[in-house]
Parts: sequence; structure tokens; C-alpha cells
Amino acid sequence: MQVFTIPSRVVSTEVLRQIAAEVTEDKFCLQLKPAIRWIYRAEQRMEQVMKDTKALMIYGDRFQILNGEEVPSPVIDYQKGALRDDFDFGSVILLNSKAFKAALESIKTDYLYAGWYAVRLAISTMQQDAIVHLPEFLYYEEEDDTRKSGEKLFDYVNPANRSVQIEMEAAVTDHLKTIGAWIDCAQLKSIEHKTDFPVTASVIIPCRNRAKTIGDAIRSALSQEVKAPYSYNVIVVDDNSADGTVDIIKSFPEVIYIAQDKSYHAIGGNWNIAIHDPRCGKYAIQLDSDDTYSGTDTVQRFIELFEEGHFGMVIGSYQLTDIQGHPLPPGKIDHAEWTDTNGFNNALRINGLGAPRGFDTELLRTMDFPTTKYGEDYAVGLRICREYKLGRIWDVLYNCRRWSDNSDANCSIEQMNRNNWYKDRLRTIELNARLS
Repeated sequence: MQVFTIPSRVVSTEVLRQIAAEVTEDKFCLQLKPAIRWIYRAEQRMEQVMKDTKALMIYGDRFQILNGEEVPSPVIDYQKGALRDDFDFGSVILLNSKAFKAALESIKTDYLYAGWYAVRLAISTMQQDAIVHLPEFLYYEEEDDTRKSGEKLFDYVNPANRSVQIEMEAAVTDHLKTIGAWIDCAQLKSIEHKTDFPVTASVIIPCRNRAKTIGDAIRSALSQEVKAPYSYNVIVVDDNSADGTVDIIKSFPEVIYIAQDKSYHAIGGNWNIAIHDPRCGKYAIQLDSDDTYSGTDTVQRFIELFEEGHFGMVIGSYQLTDIQGHPLPPGKIDHAEWTDTNGFNNALRINGLGAPRGFDTELLRTMDFPTTKYGEDYAVGLRICREYKLGRIWDVLYNCRRWSDNSDANCSIEQMNRNNWYKDRLRTIELNARLS
């Protein structure tokens, strides 16, 4: 079997055309790392599964060698919404040669970085179950990126990767147009209000066992300076904390305290109880229980942009800091990839839309958050930007504080796979809605 090695999934169409010119067999192996050690007969197993399933692309699980230790590192199933350019196929991919060449021929743009991404998107449209995950351990690979999951999380918004992101957006936009899921910005709607609210905005703080940080978050929320005729309140929803968090919340009589019952809520459920509370404001503005606003004008700026633009959702910019508020690399995260003409299409490729987030409460009450502790904000963001205009504030308004108790600070491979699979599922749901 022919094997061709490329340095990573970020590769040019020129390199892929060179490979296509050299392919002489009906199938070949694309290898993303030079040093692969196959498990006995695994190559033949991949070929047999390709023959049996008639798939155009096969990938499987592997062991990663980290600091000399062999670590099981399974990957996840491909689905229609697996549109993020960092989808992990592992380092060994078996391809149908005819399909690969046809996909490459269909790409009309010469990409420096998005060549492989565009090709695998094209392959995915050629037939049902074109891309098949073989959930078996097939090989060993050396892994030199030993960073924790929380340190890798923001690679896709690192300004150093901006030129790569521009090409990836172009590739996914062409894909959405090809399959009929692209949205024209001219069809997006503005908000028209019909409901009266007790205040203009509410800061929503969901929490569970955040005794170390909830006081900082509440003080930051209460320090906001909102000018007349606007007004705001602070709603803290506690989900059965058992570490002293409740006592700290109750030490701030100015806040609206909501105690959840013993049933399952997660972050999404805590948001739902807040936005459906009659004391919630016209706009609901996010503040996580371990973060802070970067100034005293965050709520005011959200209100002004909502009032001016009649948006369904407004998103600001944030900076990564340590728990003391000292900046961490890459620093400012502004999601500069967002544009008013294509951001709502590119949202299907990236893993998040930014922070802090503000929502039109009347609209949000018609949608609700999924009752999950991960991806709930992304789900709502996708749903809103399918139909409604979304506003951006490019200045830093928020300190996203990274510390050991962040839920994504150091996830296991199993947890990362669950998170990634769920967001792909959200994209699949959204993609199907856009296709209908």
C-alpha cells in the first residue's frame, strides 16, 4: 500500500496535488506523522473495513507515546456536523484514491493551509457514510505536544494563527454553499420587543462550589455603573453548593439569590431558571462564577449596543488571566474571525463565539439553554445567529481567569472526546436545521 506523509492537517492544495499525481493504487494511506508503528495486521484490517463498508475514508484509534508511556488515545466518530478544522482523525488515514482525486479536483481555490480540510469536507459529501471511524487501536504514534487541555483550548483564536483561520473559513463557507446550508446575511432579522421588563439588564451568575471565586464575581457585577434611564440587577443561581458558596452569596443582600432544587440542572439549567424568573431584565448578560468584568462599564456598553442594533445576541472580547488577574498568553481574545457578512456561517467551524455573552431575554425564553454543563452557550449562539443579527464589542470587557478548578483545565482524553462529540452533535443539529 502506498503511504504519503504530510507534516500536519494544515497543508496546501499544491502538496496534495503532488500526492495525487503519484498515487497509482486504488487506495493509499495519508500519514500525518513520520514515525508510525503499526499494530500487527492493522493495515490489512483497515483495508478490509474499507472494502466491506465501501467507505471513501477510514481512520482509527491509536496509542500515543507521551514521555515514554503508551497512552490509549481513541478518537470519535465523524458526523455531518464535524466541521471544525481541528477534528482529530489521528495520524493515519486510508483514502479511496478516486474519491481523493475527485475531491481535490472540485476545489477551485489554491490554499496554502486549508487544502486537506477542503478535501475531507468534499469527500464527506460524496456518499452516505463516506468517512468511517474504525474504533480499534491500530498503531502507535509519538506525541510531542504535552500541554494540558486548558492550554491548548485557545489555539484556534491565537492571533499568530490568523492567516490559517482565514483560509479555513473560506473552505467551510464554500462547503456550506455546496451543500445548501449557507446563510445570506440579508435574511437575518432584528429584534422587536413586546414584553415589559423590571430592569434593562440582568447579570446572570450560575455557580456551584465556587467559594474561592464567587465573591470576586459578585463584587465585579455590583461595581457596574449603569446610567439612567437604564438599570440592572444581579441574579446568582446556586446549584446546591456544599463548600460555603451560599454563605458568601447571602453576604451580598443586593443580589437576587436563586437556590436550585436537588434535581439535575447543570449550567444550562441554571441559566434557564434565571431568564424565566420575572425579575430578569430585558437583556441577560453572562458572568461566570470564577471570572470578573475588566471594568465598571461592561453592562452599560452591552445595553447601549443592544438598544442601538436590536440584536438577538451581543458578544464582547476578553483576556486570559491567572486567578490574580495577571494576563496570560495569548492575551486578548476578540474572535476577529467574526464578520457581519459571514460570522454566522463560520460559527459552524469554530468551537466558540466568544465572551462575555449577552442575550435578548425575550428571544432567549423562546429557545432555552440545553441542560448541560458544557456547550450550552454555543448551542444557543448557533441557534440565534441562524436567524438574528449578532453584535460585537471588540474591546476587552472580561477577565477569563484560568486556574486549576476550571472545568476544562486538564480534561482526560475521554472527557475531551465527549466534549468534542457533543459540539459536533450541536453542529449537526444546526446544520440539519439550516438544510431544512
